[in-house]
Amino acid sequence: MAGAFCGGNSVSVFGASQLGSSRQFVLRSGETSFERRVLAPKLRASYSAYVETRPPPPPLESTVRQEKLGGNQNALACPICFEPLTFTGDPVLSVNSASGSTLQCGTCKKAYVGNETHFDLTTTGGTKEYGEPVPFASELFRTPLVSYLYERGWRQYFESLLGSPGPEKEFELIMGFLKPVLGGNIIDASCGSGLFSRLFAKSGLFSRVIALDYSENMLKQCYEFIQQEENFPEENFALVRADISRLPFASSSIDAVHAGAALHCWPSPSTAIAEISRVLRPGGVLVATTLLLDVPFALFPLLRPLSQISTQLSGSHIFLSEGELEGLCRTCGLIGVKFVRNKRFVMISASKPS
Repeated sequence: MAGAFCGGNSVSVFGASQLGSSRQFVLRSGETSFERRVLAPKLRASYSAYVETRPPPPPLESTVRQEKLGGNQNALACPICFEPLTFTGDPVLSVNSASGSTLQCGTCKKAYVGNETHFDLTTTGGTKEYGEPVPFASELFRTPLVSYLYERGWRQYFESLLGSPGPEKEFELIMGFLKPVLGGNIIDASCGSGLFSRLFAKSGLFSRVIALDYSENMLKQCYEFIQQEENFPEENFALVRADISRLPFASSSIDAVHAGAALHCWPSPSTAIAEISRVLRPGGVLVATTLLLDVPFALFPLLRPLSQISTQLSGSHIFLSEGELEGLCRTCGLIGVKFVRNKRFVMISASKPS
């Protein structure tokens, strides 16, 4: 399936074709073209390929910037006032430092406590008597059953019916978009049980990986997977519970954000993308995947209002076109929007202006 997309003076055409037993994703923009055959190599071999082609060392100014972002402060900020947080306990942000640590905001005096598996940096973290209604889609992923099944069959649904190329091929496509920010820090937003978070960490191509999700049970599943792996780089990996619409990071402090199969589950995609734009540094990159239902609604325009009703009832947003996604990114201050498309599956990349 192929689609056409126009934005400004550039024209991008995205398509997927079958070549033998392998699938080829094609991305074209303006007069230039990029064509990558997506194979299914072993993940370790894929990591080695990226390490071997790592770009030359950055200039001193870039190195200093990365050292500051990769230090003990790690750009963590209060989700209420966005002021820096002070550690009480182990000052290094990692999967092992959450238990017994407290993060204190010097401005609003709010304290955030880490538990055995993750840091809870939601605005209501630690509150026992106050709660807010959560959209059905968000609440569903907080249940222990769905969290347990997510990597054990749930996500495979995207591959078999909706056009996702599978974790290995998808990871390769993601890394292609992230090449400009390799060596920096990355947030895996709405990480689920950490499928891609763990791949980012094991690649060795990021100074720090933060697996972020609103579901406590998803984060616990990610923690369990980590404990089962040998030689996992825990010192550069952290689990954080947070609201995507109120990210606990300082402005312009993050090099990259990945959000896999998540945009359609967010209560307010525009608020979430605006927050991502806020925390990205100039030149930072967003890579996200979601689903499009453009063909059915294009053929039957009268069905379009049904998508709005579905969104209100389920809390899941239905995206109807690539143009809608591009408009969402541009409205929130991101530029250079690119797509890779196959059936209902779409990968979108955009960046913060330098």
